[in-house]
Amino acid sequence: MKYRSNHAVSRESATGGWGALPSLLPYLWPRGAPSLRVRVVLAMAMLLAARGVSVYIPVFYARAVDVLSPDDIGLIAVPVALILAYGAARVLSLAFNEARDAIFVNVAERAIRTIALQVFRHLHALSLRFHLGRQTGRLSQALDRGTRAISLLLRFSLFSIIPTAVELVLVFVILWNMLDAVIALTTMATVVLYIAYTLVVTEWRIKFRRRMNEEEGQASNKSIDSLLNFETVKYFGNEAHEARRLDEALQGYERAAVMNQVSLSLLNVGQAAIIAVGLTAVMLLSAYGIVAGTMTIGGFVLANTYLMQLYQPLNVFGFIYREIKQALIDIEEMFGLLDESDEIADAPAARDLAVDGGRIEFDGVAFGYDPRRPLLEDVSFTVPAGSTLAIVGPSGAGKSTVSRLLFRFYEVDGGAVRIDGQDVRAITKSSLRAAIGIVPQDTVLFNDTIYYNIAYGRPEATPAEVERAARLARIHDFIVSTPDGYRTVVGERGLKLSGGEKQRVSIARTVLKDPSILILDEATSALDSATEREIQQNLRELARGRTTLSIAHRLSTIVDAQEILVLDAGRIAERGRHDELIALDGTYADMWRRQQESNGGVAPTGAAANEAAQPS
Repeated sequence: MKYRSNHAVSRESATGGWGALPSLLPYLWPRGAPSLRVRVVLAMAMLLAARGVSVYIPVFYARAVDVLSPDDIGLIAVPVALILAYGAARVLSLAFNEARDAIFVNVAERAIRTIALQVFRHLHALSLRFHLGRQTGRLSQALDRGTRAISLLLRFSLFSIIPTAVELVLVFVILWNMLDAVIALTTMATVVLYIAYTLVVTEWRIKFRRRMNEEEGQASNKSIDSLLNFETVKYFGNEAHEARRLDEALQGYERAAVMNQVSLSLLNVGQAAIIAVGLTAVMLLSAYGIVAGTMTIGGFVLANTYLMQLYQPLNVFGFIYREIKQALIDIEEMFGLLDESDEIADAPAARDLAVDGGRIEFDGVAFGYDPRRPLLEDVSFTVPAGSTLAIVGPSGAGKSTVSRLLFRFYEVDGGAVRIDGQDVRAITKSSLRAAIGIVPQDTVLFNDTIYYNIAYGRPEATPAEVERAARLARIHDFIVSTPDGYRTVVGERGLKLSGGEKQRVSIARTVLKDPSILILDEATSALDSATEREIQQNLRELARGRTTLSIAHRLSTIVDAQEILVLDAGRIAERGRHDELIALDGTYADMWRRQQESNGGVAPTGAAANEAAQPS
């Protein structure tokens, strides 16, 4: 038997949907990581060694069979050597493959980590408008599926598609030279037909898998949304209603999953039929060659073994192609998040905010979440450094929007927002937000310890600084009274704490942040009167010496503000101190009377009203 090597690499498999692969190359050959690049080179060397050895395994086997034929049975030393070579080749092929995986795993895992972190950071860089319009469950699912898909794509494309193509070409050359052109062509025809059938049917199946993803996302979102609103579901006794909503979503997933499995079965049956027909044809041709005297029994074994050996990578190829096509769908969704532009981006020449007291200025600000429906129109006011300005008004007047514009969660449509004379659009977002602290109405805590939630205001703070912030917020005594102290886990969204306790944690972490500018966004409107009075004292201490913007629902909490703005229909309707607005007897005075009456008292007027509202 003769063998002439001919290294020809087929690139037909590198077509179709592999256009996403170039985008992954920077992660396979990372800059500034020479050790990872060495691993890539070593892994590829192990891959080539494994394929080279595996191609020779059937050759050793076939030669041993020929030597053991009746004509050559006396040369017993030769088949022993061939059999030993056969066994050694199988062990080496496995060893090279395992070494390849062990070497490459660092590269793959680093790529997954890098891409996942890049997407995560990008999501946090996107605007509030984007996140308010997206479903959290879908974002989490897209990130999870996308990172897993990248791992699969890296592994399969490098270590399965390319080596399988190389092996197919080498096998074809060996069969042509060692056996017969007809057998080689029959084997290649079987392979080509198998691949073509796999590609066509898999492309047809993609729509079922895509629909499964969509339906799964809908079901996941409904489930998460319902569980996050567990108490609301209980309040209204709507457990059955929630179950029906989830079942409707699951029915859509069920239908898509059934079609996906039926189409998969059709693919598998067709693949098995093509391999069976090809194997039968090769065996018939080999048997005819033996009868005609043009082929040895070893040749028959060689042809049969090669096709059986090819069946494994071909069968894996069908699975790999299906998985890669699914991975491309998942990666497409995740990379689609990276394509989302940052609506609120730093200007190219943006500078860090230089805080000099924290003077706030809104100059003719106009804004609307929807261009067709303006929310703020020509809003102008100034908060001198170290003073307090309060904003009141009916729901929907734009009070909380003022704080969002100050944080630059949105860009103004007209006018400007300035801090110490610097337009917020000309400074970096990180330095702007580092200078501002907020105590919101609805404090949402992380499902972690009380210590972690307070330290979130400044993660690098020492335990002593965290404890000092807790003492200033008057929550230290409560914390140490709990069995686990600062290690107490607050639960999902802080639900294990009362409203007052959550607000004090919020105050503590804002104290720890030590901002120059403070925003109190209806910070006590959800609390009972007794708790509100206690929290108000904490807030006054927190606001002392800071530029403070207080957005209030209960007017009794802002009577000592240096200036009060009354927003109505997006415009400033009234402005002045508490007693001045009461004397004006306009919108503010009317709001004051209604709140006093709702509290069961007789609404005082003028100076008496101001005196009655002063905190004790």
